[in-house]
Amino acid sequence: MSTVRRTVVVLGALSALALTGCGPSEDGAGGGTDVPPATPTAVPTAPATASPSAPPKPSAPAKPSASAKPPKPGPPSTDPDYDVFPCNTGDLTFTASLAEPTTSSYLLKVTNKTGKPCRVLGHPVVTFGALDGQAKKRGSAPGIEEAIRLAPGQSAYAGLMGGLKSGTSKTVSSIALTMDTESDLVQAPLKASTPGLTVATGNSVTAWMDNAEDALSL
Repeated sequence: MSTVRRTVVVLGALSALALTGCGPSEDGAGGGTDVPPATPTAVPTAPATASPSAPPKPSAPAKPSASAKPPKPGPPSTDPDYDVFPCNTGDLTFTASLAEPTTSSYLLKVTNKTGKPCRVLGHPVVTFGALDGQAKKRGSAPGIEEAIRLAPGQSAYAGLMGGLKSGTSKTVSSIALTMDTESDLVQAPLKASTPGLTVATGNSVTAWMDNAEDALSL
């Protein structure tokens, strides 16, 4: 066999061997030994991380109960006299006029000089100049709720009865008056001229009236 032919035969054999080694196995194409497919390895997963819970919301402050609120003031009274206070000498003007010369009796008159009403309570308190004592109360007087209500500019009256002349009686030229206020209110006395007024044990004064006739008839 020639050298060329031998070389061709050798190359052919090598080619056959190469194809046999690189060809598909019998499992895939030619029926080689069965090899189980590789089981994919499980990839470990990271443990689930619990999401942080949201912080609790602060509770709203409790609203104060309705009972905690101060009570609302009620409507003003519809009684026109609910805030009418007793008259004092600072609310009034005062005069005394001779009503009966024989008995030396005087008509006392007070007038409301303010811009608000007031009440004249009980009897006037009458003193006689520098002499001690005061006129006695004559007759009864209405209670505070029935007392005369003096509107601004209105007047009330009382009768001052003179005493009988005697060896112990005295005369005065003026008197002083204060009002019953049912309190300890300090009042500046109101003075009036009473020339020749006889002061004796019988001097008395009536309660306040709303007219002069009634004040002198008791």
